[in-house]
Amino acid sequence: MLRYMNGITSSTALWYASRATGVVSLVLLSGVMILGVLVNRQGRLPGLPRFAVTGLLLSVVFIALHVVTALADSFVSIQLAAAVIPFVSAYEPLWMGLGAVSLDLMAALIVTSLLRRHLSRGIWRGVHWVAYASWPVAVAHSIGSSSDLQSGPMLGLTAGCAAAVCAAAAWRLARTARDAPRARRVAGLLAATPAPGGPAGLSPAAPTRES
Repeated sequence: MLRYMNGITSSTALWYASRATGVVSLVLLSGVMILGVLVNRQGRLPGLPRFAVTGLLLSVVFIALHVVTALADSFVSIQLAAAVIPFVSAYEPLWMGLGAVSLDLMAALIVTSLLRRHLSRGIWRGVHWVAYASWPVAVAHSIGSSSDLQSGPMLGLTAGCAAAVCAAAAWRLARTARDAPRARRVAGLLAATPAPGGPAGLSPAAPTRES
């Protein structure tokens, strides 16, 4: 895409804007994914760290710009419904459909975060785990719908984002596997420790006065 930047005209400005905002959205989403994977689940934070929240908000802004410019671009005909309803687009239905799936998953993530106090912990966690799928779906949408990301520097950038996310996930899985035996050992030690009142957890009988 960069090699064509000198050819921007009034008729191609929206096309370039759509591509540029899509690339920025992909990079921001990758950063949010990495932070989400690396956040310590035992930190008991009320949410993601502030910088992760900022990255998520920025990604939402650029995704919105990406959708708006894609809809406004007259080079291809994409209906508004196709942006939110998967696989109904007449143009590239598979890749546009994946983009709609990713957008819907991100919308579910944001809505459930805003309504967290009204939702059970199980529902909230379930939606957030499913929302992790928005990233690989967004990557597939980006590569499939944009020839710029299929070769050259943009492909390298996409591969770098994927490698960084995979590395963060591998680190998290390794840490979880390392911490699990430690947690079992601690639980075993606690179970083996007698209660203060004796093996049965009862208080010792008070001494009786002999007559």
